[in-house]
Amino acid sequence: MASKFYKFCWAVFFILTPNIALAQNNTINQANTAWMLVSTALVLSMTPVGLGLFYGGMVRSKNILNTIGMSLISLAIVSILWIFIGYTLAFGPDTYGIIGNLKYLFLNNISLNSIKNTIPTYLYCTFQLSFAAVTLALISGSVVERIKFSSWIIFGSLWIIFVYAPIAHWVWGGGFLQKLGVLDFAGGLVVEANSGISGLVLALSVGKRRDFKKTIIPPSSIALTLAGAGLLWIGWFGFNAGSAIGSNALSSYVFLSTNTAAAAGALSWMFIEWIFHKHPTMLGAASGAIAGLVAITPACGFVGIGSSLLIGAIAGVISFLGVTFLKYKFSYDDSLDVFGVHGLNGIFGIIATGFFATTLVGPKNGFFFGDYKTLFIQLLALFITITYAACSTFVIAKITSLLTNGLRINEEDEQKGLDIATHTETGFDI
Repeated sequence: MASKFYKFCWAVFFILTPNIALAQNNTINQANTAWMLVSTALVLSMTPVGLGLFYGGMVRSKNILNTIGMSLISLAIVSILWIFIGYTLAFGPDTYGIIGNLKYLFLNNISLNSIKNTIPTYLYCTFQLSFAAVTLALISGSVVERIKFSSWIIFGSLWIIFVYAPIAHWVWGGGFLQKLGVLDFAGGLVVEANSGISGLVLALSVGKRRDFKKTIIPPSSIALTLAGAGLLWIGWFGFNAGSAIGSNALSSYVFLSTNTAAAAGALSWMFIEWIFHKHPTMLGAASGAIAGLVAITPACGFVGIGSSLLIGAIAGVISFLGVTFLKYKFSYDDSLDVFGVHGLNGIFGIIATGFFATTLVGPKNGFFFGDYKTLFIQLLALFITITYAACSTFVIAKITSLLTNGLRINEEDEQKGLDIATHTETGFDI
């Protein structure tokens, strides 16, 4: 029986591994490699440190360790799965435009001297691993304070393989959306819209916190959130400028366009909140900066600096309205506003790229510069990504619920807090 299973696995391997030779530059560029090492470290730090603190400061003190821990464990899960199968599914030789084949399973067929875009393939693999990790960790913000830790581990493992890896392949790995000409410089589809939609679906699947809209849910530490936001802002330079895959003029330009949008987002949220609520909050300013960073992510290598400023400013307003009005209008409990910040602005950023792209920066013009096809492709790619992410996440949530006897903790543990109930630890002495 074991022998038949072994033969079956190898048969599947060879079916999915056509003999495709990939043309590669056989020279490592040391400057590009140095910049990509720095960029990779910056993006890796975003998950357990930047996002962990940003999220942890916004939850109640009885759940802070569990919240930060979900980001930390997300990095650990992805680090293993990416080596095993994630990288080859996302960036292995293309199979019918849908998925990468198994050529790089367990990173086979990659050597110390393998090259990808003038940098070592192992470095490119790690850079992409960091993107997958932060995307999964983002989703956790939609269900903190109520999801089982075991459910999160199983859901995250399945989601990376069956949702993130295919979408990454479609957009960046030689899949059908990349062949179609979609513009997504650093992850408007793959990271932001994907995580935002998936987070919303998972939040609806898990259900609301028992005291949602019934009592005030105070954050444990706005100071920690601000520190996390600052680290995310810095890390985003590796996220966006690193996506140029080189130390070059484009990465320098993207660095500036990214910072411009972040600043505009922070100010626009702060000022609109000042107008509506009569006071500017630092939590709002920090959230606005993240909104600006999200929106410029797909556009940063394709649009002008003026457009970056406008995109960031609009993003802050979009997220303010999403978080302040939309969530309560439709009464969904997206705990830390993953959909309101990442989902809405991932969608906006992809559409804005279709409008503002210019050949002065990137390969194609957008709608405002005379190319209507660009906008159509962006909208089509957005529809496909949202549909696939939503449906797949729903199915994975149902499977996870069956495997863990429900997605959420019981009422007593929710009241006690997940730090004590799940980990027998406390983040603060209370």
